Amino acid sequence: MFVSQISILKPYLPKKSVPLVLNYLSKWNVFIKISSKRYTKHGDFRILSNEIRQISINKTPNKYRFLITLIHELSHLAAYEKYGLNIKPHGNYWKKTFKGLIKPFLIKSIFPDHLLILLFDHFKNPKASSDSDFDLSIALSKYDENDGKRHIFELEKGSAFEIYNGKKFIVYEKRFKRYLCQEIYSKKRYLFNASAKVKPILIY
Repeated sequence: MFVSQISILKPYLPKKSVPLVLNYLSKWNVFIKISSKRYTKHGDFRILSNEIRQISINKTPNKYRFLITLIHELSHLAAYEKYGLNIKPHGNYWKKTFKGLIKPFLIKSIFPDHLLILLFDHFKNPKASSDSDFDLSIALSKYDENDGKRHIFELEKGSAFEIYNGKKFIVYEKRFKRYLCQEIYSKKRYLFNASAKVKPILIY
């Protein structure tokens, strides 16, 4: 099963990262599942009812995002094995573990220079999601597939957009690092991260 796991993961990883990933996977008994795109998360770690440790990661052509997500979830597993299940999901024990596991990957043969600069800064105090780090999120998104979507901060006030579930919004105003947007049909207002990617639309 271990060999088949590596063969499944290879197409999604930067080439030079594979031996390091192989070393990590040899340490823990974990099943890794490639999932179809989920819009609320890039991956997750679960302990199934049969005690199998499972990591699921969204299928993506963005190898840098995939690798970061894989190490993020492996850090949940490693922190659980070392500190127990009662620690905070993204608390200090997880952060310490994540910083340690990602460190060998922060080299020029794996990440381009402009990402490395942002990653070194990010891992001074890693957040629960790379999406919460505006500069890193924007830089990583350049390696996503070109699906015609744009970041909310790129849209002008009054522009309309659609999100993954079909709901449509109007950009209302900027609130600090977020954007207040109004759903067109319900008139309810919601805050969106500036880096959120949405589909621009025309409203007649």
